[in-house]
Amino acid sequence: MIDGKLGVAIHGAGQVAYAHAASWLKNPHVKIVSVSSRKKESAQKLVDKVGLDCEVGDDFDRILKDGRADIVNLSGPNHVHTPQGVAAAQAGKHILMEKPMCVSMEENRALRDAVAKAGVKSVVSFVLRWNPLFENIKSLLAAGAVGELFYIEVDYWHGLAEWWTGFDWGRTYASGRSTMLTGGCHAVDAIRWFAGNEVAEVSAFSNNKKGKFEYDANVAAVLKFENGMIGKTSALFDGEMPYQFNIDLAGTEGTIRDNRVWSKKLFPGQTGWTTMQTILPDSGAVEHHPFDFEVNHLVDCIRENRESHVNIADAYRTHEVCMAIDRSLAQGGPVRLPLE
Repeated sequence: MIDGKLGVAIHGAGQVAYAHAASWLKNPHVKIVSVSSRKKESAQKLVDKVGLDCEVGDDFDRILKDGRADIVNLSGPNHVHTPQGVAAAQAGKHILMEKPMCVSMEENRALRDAVAKAGVKSVVSFVLRWNPLFENIKSLLAAGAVGELFYIEVDYWHGLAEWWTGFDWGRTYASGRSTMLTGGCHAVDAIRWFAGNEVAEVSAFSNNKKGKFEYDANVAAVLKFENGMIGKTSALFDGEMPYQFNIDLAGTEGTIRDNRVWSKKLFPGQTGWTTMQTILPDSGAVEHHPFDFEVNHLVDCIRENRESHVNIADAYRTHEVCMAIDRSLAQGGPVRLPLE
């Protein structure tokens, strides 16, 4: 710590790191001590743009040995997240990690086990858990507004192409790995978050219409949950449309469709959908995401010595569902969970 503040080392200087840095600057309990990347000039560009006064480098090992760094912010390409996360945990650093945190079940297990053994705090950046619509939906579900859920559907439709700053590595199997891991994991995590129940079985189908990705760009999966609930998720990278994050939750006493509510319990005289006036998850732009709340949450977890609801142990389950979907695509049939 520095003058009673937690030291933050940002490693990886892509687009999302700029949003992370801006959020760290707003928290009074932390200080950014370094920014680093594979290319030092990328790190310097971030420092200059955000206006930071900190060390700039390209050596991750140096960060792990830096006694000033209590938290590492990992925001590089997908395939480096696990080895960097494991090394950070072994060095005793708390972790804020971009999704996906791994690209294989072997990595998923290794990262989960390393963090558990080290006892460090962690947050995986499923940042939509702090989106205001998500918070409203969770409150409605807790209040029994739609009764018992029996069907859930969440979709991630985001046409990705050369305009995306991560396209060169994200389109590859080696780093991007799959549509579900690269982007669809947001929808899968939302499904777990709303359902409050784990997925027991998946059956998935896919196609690849534009050929921009080394893996199938468009995926749909049918889900069965441990409690008998059913659902569906899809992720489309070939879509020609504005960013879309569809949410449908059907219960025995009502239904939620995005920000529209039908509830016999809350609105007994209802004659049409009641619309919640709130911020929707309707943009893929990083500046639209509630990173301030995510950063503040991790800091509070560290200072209060408590675990996050979206730590690496929890995110393990989200990634496991994504990999079960990918396995179903590869095998051409249903796959049961857990995969271990």
